[in-house]
Amino acid sequence: MTDQLLPRARAGDGAAFGELVEPFRRELHVHCYRILGSLQDAEDVLQETLVAAWRGLAGFDGRSSLRTWLYRIATNRCLNAVRDAKRRPAQLFPPGIEPPPPTRTVDPLWLDPYPDALLAALPDTAPGPEARYERHEAVSLAFLTAVQVLPPRQRAVLVLRDVLGYRAAEVAELLDTTVESVTSALKRARAALPSAASPSAPGHPAVPAVERGLADRFAVAVEDGDVDAMVALLTDDAWLTMPPAPIEYQGHAAIAGFMRHIGFRDGNRRYRLLSTRANGQPAFGAYISDGGEPTFRAHGIMVLTVAGDRLSAVTRFVSDGVLPHFGLPGELSSAR
Repeated sequence: MTDQLLPRARAGDGAAFGELVEPFRRELHVHCYRILGSLQDAEDVLQETLVAAWRGLAGFDGRSSLRTWLYRIATNRCLNAVRDAKRRPAQLFPPGIEPPPPTRTVDPLWLDPYPDALLAALPDTAPGPEARYERHEAVSLAFLTAVQVLPPRQRAVLVLRDVLGYRAAEVAELLDTTVESVTSALKRARAALPSAASPSAPGHPAVPAVERGLADRFAVAVEDGDVDAMVALLTDDAWLTMPPAPIEYQGHAAIAGFMRHIGFRDGNRRYRLLSTRANGQPAFGAYISDGGEPTFRAHGIMVLTVAGDRLSAVTRFVSDGVLPHFGLPGELSSAR
């Protein structure tokens, strides 16, 4: 198929080019997301990658596969995007609303959840022999959180080697560097991962029925405003995190204090949760209503991490810009 489409695409046939790159579009989007941590940034860089590939197709000499050539363009565009990124200060709470003292303060983490519906569209392509991570591990919040704190070049090397399974020599060619540089960057990245371990790291893979039951009970507790019932579903050392807010809460008392003081402040805030999945984990679109408002307005995504028969983490993403990627509405009526 490539042999037939490539000459046509080089001759300026846009439809042929579209057919040529379509099989790689979804996996390239996930690749960009792993490095950038942002759905919108991943989409933007993917489009830049395809435009660059279209314009540079005459320079594709066939020494590598088309897939590897596209990964080369995408990875280098991602690295440029990371270096050029200008992040606004993290502001989660309205003026005058002060959260209780956190368990710890961290650097802001710029990370979006990734819809499982998009992951389901990935081609069933086995990674190379150098891969260390299974497909589901490489999109988990634990992995993505750890990757985002690495320097850009180490991020790219780790993903290319340990997720996609490219050999060191291939990565060196992709990044226009030496094998020694790749080996050194990978060693530093692997060494940093344990110290950058996310509080949302899962334990053992959850039993689907247990996972679904926990998620359902969590949703009921939140919609009922029952903080005690919600906290009872957590492990003793569970974490509540809210990227990109630089504050995190651990343990029943700290999480319950935050929920009572902020989550259900003034006693008249109500929640509705719509079930979805993100990063291979149970998740909800969150909607809030204050003071008897007639509708529930979108208020981000909650992602749950299951460990055995309890929840070891609740990760709260407050950006409403990601909801359309999950097929979720911007508001709900008050009627159930």
